[in-house]
Amino acid sequence: MRNLRTTCGAGRLLAVLGLLLSLGGCIDKYQPAVTAAPQSYFVVDGLLNLRGVTTVRLSRTRSLTATTAPVETKATVTIQDEAGTRYPLTEQAPGTYTSAALTLDASRRYQLRLRTAAGREYASDLVAGKLTPPIDRLHWAVERNGVQLYADAHDATNNTHYYRWTYQETWRFSTPYYSEFEYVNGAMRRRTDNIQDCWRTEASTNIVLFSTQRLSQDVVASFPLVLHPSNSPHFRIKYSILVQQYAQSAEEYAYWEKLRKNTETLGTLFDPLPTQLTGNVHGLTDASELVVGYVGASSMSEKRLFIDRSEFAASTAFLTGYENQCETPEVVLLGNVPTSFTQEYLPLHEEYDQLTGTRLIGYTRSLGLCADCRLRGTNVKPSFWP
Repeated sequence: MRNLRTTCGAGRLLAVLGLLLSLGGCIDKYQPAVTAAPQSYFVVDGLLNLRGVTTVRLSRTRSLTATTAPVETKATVTIQDEAGTRYPLTEQAPGTYTSAALTLDASRRYQLRLRTAAGREYASDLVAGKLTPPIDRLHWAVERNGVQLYADAHDATNNTHYYRWTYQETWRFSTPYYSEFEYVNGAMRRRTDNIQDCWRTEASTNIVLFSTQRLSQDVVASFPLVLHPSNSPHFRIKYSILVQQYAQSAEEYAYWEKLRKNTETLGTLFDPLPTQLTGNVHGLTDASELVVGYVGASSMSEKRLFIDRSEFAASTAFLTGYENQCETPEVVLLGNVPTSFTQEYLPLHEEYDQLTGTRLIGYTRSLGLCADCRLRGTNVKPSFWP
């Protein structure tokens, strides 16, 4: 079975969905009849977690010209099993709803029920719960096309067959220059915090799927999750990846594969035509309303991997991530200090006269981007970092 993946950001994905639901692809010139279409479609993004916290995000599709997707706030969201037992979710952030940490019976079927602030009701189909097998191993190798990260897993009961992964990458990085001072309220003072060394975290935006259905065993062996260039800044100091694994039903897998195809191969005359993307969420108030999203029910397996710079060949030359962005620091004389340090420029070090080496004449400065790592990450060390 070939690997299935795409590289589409969530924002672009929502934009594309709005088009896919109302447009088709055709090479011949064609003037379709104009039909009234809703300005946006309801999007339900979430998974019912049988062993932990369930998070559901409610939003609306956006147009290609919009920069953000409108979220659905003040909704009533509940998990309901086939016996009628309900578990409420609360809105933790606009459009984002979470449950308490739950342990749900995997032998039961579950659905998500929703009621918007406007009184419109929706529900997902009842789906059987699935327990996800653990991730056996995360490993990596330097290959011809870059640093490839792999995942291994298996289900001894031969009952999973359909897998999906998400991940979050965190890496430590540093700016080219160290800012020793800060200019605050007209006074120069020594900086008390380190703003040269930071951590950056990015969540996956691609769809990563694999099926063992056609294999003799339910085994995932060295599945390629992530590929980075061999000189990527990710590995310059230290890198970590946290991977989540989900078991899926055949129907849920088919939905995600369709979504992958619509977002990955859309763009040329020879690509597959876009298909209408609906899932297992339906309108109860209006049965004809199209809703985007598929809500499955499974547990989640998670595993973390660290990669240190010392694990690479000593001759490896990693990029800094600041190439062609930072000029040589310049000297600002004392008389020009009040007008030379704004949000754009930061002071670096003291500058003394070359004759005596004891008389302060000014400070060096650089662009804030090149000295303040917080513009790209956080200088607060993550709790999981060694």
